[in-house]
Amino acid sequence: MNAFETNLYVRFGHVDPAGIVYFPRIYDYVHDVFEELWNEFVGERYYRMILEDRVGWPLVHSEVDFESPLHFGNRPLVAVTCFKLGRSSLGLRYRFSVDGRECVHARMTTVCVDLDTMKSREIPAAFRAKFETILEQA
Repeated sequence: MNAFETNLYVRFGHVDPAGIVYFPRIYDYVHDVFEELWNEFVGERYYRMILEDRVGWPLVHSEVDFESPLHFGNRPLVAVTCFKLGRSSLGLRYRFSVDGRECVHARMTTVCVDLDTMKSREIPAAFRAKFETILEQA
């Protein structure tokens, strides 16, 4: 299966006194990877899409399973695949792993919206074509 992959770095400020990533930080990591996906994989500068094109992708549903903790100094590999590609909705799966061991499995659904009206809009064809290349097969 094709996936977009990138690495993160767990910094000292990301962990709690137990030495593991504090769970809300995972949402920050997912959003960091989401922005990188746009910039590196889709080829669209995320900030430009938001500020100039006025196209947004608000989160409408999320699920996160924590399989194993992430620790200070880890460099998790994050693999992103698309599990849903609707008219305006986009479902992305994020798998965080360290040394081949899955640590976090997140599923996030966003909706393509016109930021001036906050109404859903069809995912542009060029974006859809990119996400089809990482679409999971049923």
